[in-house]
Amino acid sequence: MTASGTLPAVLEVPGAATRIREHNRRTGRRLAVLDDDPTGSQAVHGVSVVTVLERSEYAAGLAAPADTCFVLTNTRALDESQAVDVNRAAAYDLYTLAADTGATVEVVSRSDSTLRGHVHAEIEAIAAEHLAVIGRPVDGVLFCPAMIEAGRFTVDDVHFAVVDGVPTPAADTEFARDKTFGYTSSDLRDFIAERSGGTVAAADVRSLSLDDIRIGGPERVAEILTEVSGLGWVVVNCTSYADLEVVALGLQLTQDAGKTFLTRSGPSFVRALAGIEAKELADIAIDSSRTPHGLIAVGSHVGLTTRQVREARQRGGLVEIELHVPALLDPSTAASHIDKTAARIVAALPHSDVLVCTSRDLVAVDDDPDASLDIARSVSTALVTVVEKARAARPAWVIAKGGITSHDLAVRGLGIRRATVAGQFLPGQISLFTPDEAPADVLGCAFVVFPGNVGGVDALALVLDRLRSATEGVR
Repeated sequence: MTASGTLPAVLEVPGAATRIREHNRRTGRRLAVLDDDPTGSQAVHGVSVVTVLERSEYAAGLAAPADTCFVLTNTRALDESQAVDVNRAAAYDLYTLAADTGATVEVVSRSDSTLRGHVHAEIEAIAAEHLAVIGRPVDGVLFCPAMIEAGRFTVDDVHFAVVDGVPTPAADTEFARDKTFGYTSSDLRDFIAERSGGTVAAADVRSLSLDDIRIGGPERVAEILTEVSGLGWVVVNCTSYADLEVVALGLQLTQDAGKTFLTRSGPSFVRALAGIEAKELADIAIDSSRTPHGLIAVGSHVGLTTRQVREARQRGGLVEIELHVPALLDPSTAASHIDKTAARIVAALPHSDVLVCTSRDLVAVDDDPDASLDIARSVSTALVTVVEKARAARPAWVIAKGGITSHDLAVRGLGIRRATVAGQFLPGQISLFTPDEAPADVLGCAFVVFPGNVGGVDALALVLDRLRSATEGVR
């Protein structure tokens, strides 16, 4: 910050997104985004999303220079060793694809804007594969967890999340108390040291300050990044997309000089790296051959989701069906409970929209993150099975509420292998996927990826309103 304590004025670089995109096209660079749940594409449009870890699908999504392809790894639902294995396998295939075709594939490790995930371990895994396949070590890592539209930003290296309209240091929010990925540091240099288990010292973490970005511009960013080596971490401060575009332009100057960087980011930086401009979601096309009603499947347990579900109920017209978590965790009752729930949904969908929730009483094991993850997986598997059975009713749309929920429903519940991100219902939030490769009974079904921790209290209700308007003509 400046001596007066105020932030410098935002630096708007004319035509920044176009410049970034054209540079990627000219240099043959593709952007592969390893997304630890399917919510990371919520700031972009017109890009591919691949749900299976197969090189042929990566090739399809990265066929042309400047293409961006999200690869859904779902590693936030895995333990660290499993997450490392998945990242190494995906990175190996991506870098091998690059080596075989002569293309440049830049890998982004996309994760949560509230800092939950396998931050350090996943980057280490990707960097190891880059060295093994490409033959060059990675110089540095840009750490930019920002999600601008949701009020997650970084100033003076401290990461904030807007909660009830108030910018709050991330470590003071409910997200920092996550059973699996809890943390204590809001200063991202300290956070990186914390997440690395002490292998990275906070004093060794560099940062791009808002002074560097807004006063120095891309040239100053490049100057700082050029000095980074040995997989050094660099915190990116930002409060706007203009800040992120300046950093992306500076990164390109650094890459042109021969440096190699990975990125660990939230959703917003991906948009800047790809050179994609904001765009409103166009009219939603509903397949008239499908049942003119849809299904809301809720697996997230964060407080915001509970409030959003309550608001959506007030719209009326929803048949509410609950999956009782204790029954799902009891082997003697799980199967029958799932079958009965699915049958109720199939019976209701021809006449009404349906809301299926897991019970709001969170079942967890204190101080045992692995056990908590096992419970989450069991509940998610049950929800997937219910939605898979509900496909028999051919819903016009499906809203998946929650990150793990969205991934599992896309991959296993609906069998989507590849989709296109059509856009977002709200700026930077809540993506609409159009299935491109999926079972015949899923093609034409609009799939909404709705993270557990974004949007206002009325966001789910607004999405429901929009989908209902789109189905009016086929009812």
